[in-house]
Amino acid sequence: MVLMSVTALAQTGSAAPATAAGATGSKVGIINIQQCILLTNEGKRDVEALDKKFEPQRTSLQNLQKEVQGMQDQLKTQGDKLNDDARNKLVKDIETKQKSLQRQLEDAQQEYQSAQGDLVNRIGGKLMEVLDKYAKANGFGMILDVSNPQSPVLWAGASNDVTQEIATAYNAQSNVPAPANTPAAPSAQRPGGAAAPRPSAANTTAKPATTPK
Repeated sequence: MVLMSVTALAQTGSAAPATAAGATGSKVGIINIQQCILLTNEGKRDVEALDKKFEPQRTSLQNLQKEVQGMQDQLKTQGDKLNDDARNKLVKDIETKQKSLQRQLEDAQQEYQSAQGDLVNRIGGKLMEVLDKYAKANGFGMILDVSNPQSPVLWAGASNDVTQEIATAYNAQSNVPAPANTPAAPSAQRPGGAAAPRPSAANTTAKPATTPK
């Protein structure tokens, strides 16, 4: 419940499909826009920084949860041996700690989701510029985002997937070096598993990074 770092970014709401003015190609491609963000050097760098920023809150929430669990265990194992006053005090203390944990967790989720949304929107907007150039230069008339669990795409060959190509083109344009000791596609968990927004500038949605086969 209290683990907190960045995971594959989940959708919130719906969005209109992005369009490219002047597109004349006939090829159709697919992209996982949220995986693409995590494949960029800038995305990896900023995800790592965001995770480090929230590390103290994650640790604090974990410690508080352990404290609550310890008090619950005490009540379970020693409750019948305590007098009424001591037992009632322990029950009240548990309730107070649980409310504090829930409140802090909700605050952390909101703060984290807001920061993550800023990251997604900032990189996603620039990513769409790269996608537009790539599509026009390579004869694509349409590129569909398959990151949404409700995507209408039922099947597509691996050769249609341009996710890595777009991330590579973005890295070349951004000149941001790859962070040291960072996995190719960072993944972890937000506070309580809260959903993160998609890049609004990109007008995209999201789902787990899989290529239909």
